[in-house]
Amino acid sequence: MTEGAGTANDADSVSRRAHGPRARRGYRDIDGILVLDKPIGLSSNAALQAARRIFSARKAGHTGSLDPLASGVLPLCFGQATKVSGWLLDAAKTYEVTARLGVRTDTGDSDGQVVEESEWRHVDADRINQALVEFRGEIEQVPPMYSALKHQGRRLYQMAREGKVVERPPRKIRITELEILDFEKDSLRLHVSCSKGTYVRSLVEDLALRLDTLGHVTALRRIVAGPFDASMMVTIQQIESAAAKGQDALDQLLYSADAAVPQLSAVNLDSDSAHRLCRGQRLMLADPAAVGRVRIYGPEGVFLGLGELNDSGTLSPIRLFNVPASNPGSEDSGTLPGPSC
Repeated sequence: MTEGAGTANDADSVSRRAHGPRARRGYRDIDGILVLDKPIGLSSNAALQAARRIFSARKAGHTGSLDPLASGVLPLCFGQATKVSGWLLDAAKTYEVTARLGVRTDTGDSDGQVVEESEWRHVDADRINQALVEFRGEIEQVPPMYSALKHQGRRLYQMAREGKVVERPPRKIRITELEILDFEKDSLRLHVSCSKGTYVRSLVEDLALRLDTLGHVTALRRIVAGPFDASMMVTIQQIESAAAKGQDALDQLLYSADAAVPQLSAVNLDSDSAHRLCRGQRLMLADPAAVGRVRIYGPEGVFLGLGELNDSGTLSPIRLFNVPASNPGSEDSGTLPGPSC
């Protein structure tokens, strides 16, 4: 397994905490993004619920599932940060994947049952590198039966568990990076950077077929999800240690919601303009910094949300945050207007 990944024992203990009795203390409103190192053996939702309980977060959501076999970067959005989760769902991802050649399983990974074996000893590094060229760029990929996609209202994995196989239309994906990290005997380790909607299990199976053999995933670690990488991750154990030091130490682990969209240009507003935008009004900017989706900030750098700026300088709100405050001119006019922003 990849160095630094969680263990099955870690996952068992976390799962018990995630599904155990609710903590007596009440949930709280907290906003931010936690970059979790999801342990092996735990579903993304179970990892989310475990972290949510530690933070006592009233509202939380994850930004793209990792299979129980997988570990690594799983951004979790708390509170109003869930408003930017769609941008993270659409973001590119990077993985380190280990595959075993010569064996196919029903799920495409080592959690499944072996259904077929084949010879693999004819495969060498030169042949692999030649095959990898065909998978770089925009390609079409058929999703696996063991996936959460739906067919006639039912999840594909539910049908697969019943032994059913249905036709799945291919989907366009993009592989921007695909390189060998290590190759020894029947074990192949790859670096993969890809677009949303890419199934690494299917990529491994398709590559193995191109090499005239079979294959399945034995280890998968996500090291990048959008703007978040492995250097920014924290484990469940680190979260618990921070919680033991107090709420302030715990909240220091969170990134602000705007960290999810660093690629968008920033627009800074004065108090009056921020107040009008937060009431749903469009603004005319004398000197627009950019055209398209933008991050919007009020006085003192408070992140107000996301907007759309057209080439005529009109700024329209798209997703605004609730910033507690009062109207300009009041005794605490240094804050921003609410409640619609």
